[in-house]
Amino acid sequence: MSVRTQSSEASGETVHRAGFACFVGRPNAGKSTLTNALVGQKVAITADQPQTTRHTVRGIVHREDAQLILVDTPGLHKPRTLLGERLNDVVRTTWAEVDVIGFCLPANEKIGPGDRFIAKELAGIRKSPKVAIVTKTDLVDARTLAEQLIAIDQLGKELGIEWAEIVPVSAVGDRQVDLLADLLIPLLPEGPALYPEGDLTDEPEQVMVAELIREAALEGVRDELPHSIAVVVEEMLPREDRPADKPLLDIHAYLYIERSSQKGIVIGPKGKRLKDVGIKSRKQIEALLGTPVFLDLHVKVAKDWQRDPKQLRRLGF
Repeated sequence: MSVRTQSSEASGETVHRAGFACFVGRPNAGKSTLTNALVGQKVAITADQPQTTRHTVRGIVHREDAQLILVDTPGLHKPRTLLGERLNDVVRTTWAEVDVIGFCLPANEKIGPGDRFIAKELAGIRKSPKVAIVTKTDLVDARTLAEQLIAIDQLGKELGIEWAEIVPVSAVGDRQVDLLADLLIPLLPEGPALYPEGDLTDEPEQVMVAELIREAALEGVRDELPHSIAVVVEEMLPREDRPADKPLLDIHAYLYIERSSQKGIVIGPKGKRLKDVGIKSRKQIEALLGTPVFLDLHVKVAKDWQRDPKQLRRLGF
């Protein structure tokens, strides 16, 4: 078993590599946090509850000798709704198209049925090299970490997966994050950069804005409405008649919920919760876009949207 804790010596040659890596793992395994840590800026939404990522967010890591494009997929899980099935299809399609797969397993939780379910799927994918990434190592002691590393090595042997590397990391504690990039890059094909220097993601701004609003909306209601909120940005327009040195971007967005009874939860007493969502997400959007924003939020009911193909399409799934 080759567990990496320091970078191998670089050989003298200088080749440029560019390609796609994708992080997989069950919901809440730390995939989005890891993407953000590698890119060095917030491009994927993170929250304490599973199933927050619904879009394939690509984070781009630029290095002199390489460009590593990170594809962040939803967590693969046994689907209970049409939305769940669609999310799983997104994951499988992505796996088939990337150059390397990083399988994220949290250090603080024993390997469970969800991990095995994913590992079995991974075993069927022959061409992409697979790196086992042990996340959240800041939450465990050395002994627990060692046990998890051995368990992951065993899991690979059991299912016929040959891990290209097994790497323990902590995105929050910034431990071995750079090493992970060092180990993923040699697994990419040789070639020129695929994105301009300075790009951090290829997500349309509107999608990222919707995700930031959704993240803020989930924050206070994670126990009551974990998956029931979808956000659609209806329009983003610069305010007319503003002086060039004082621009303002008008953003109109709808938060969709599944039932009327959820409206009060999202809006809160006297509208306080929705106001807080607006304040929090506006700060993040302004930081993302680099311009002052006027954010107009409305809550609408889209009955049982997670199970309705028409509504899923309209909400971007």
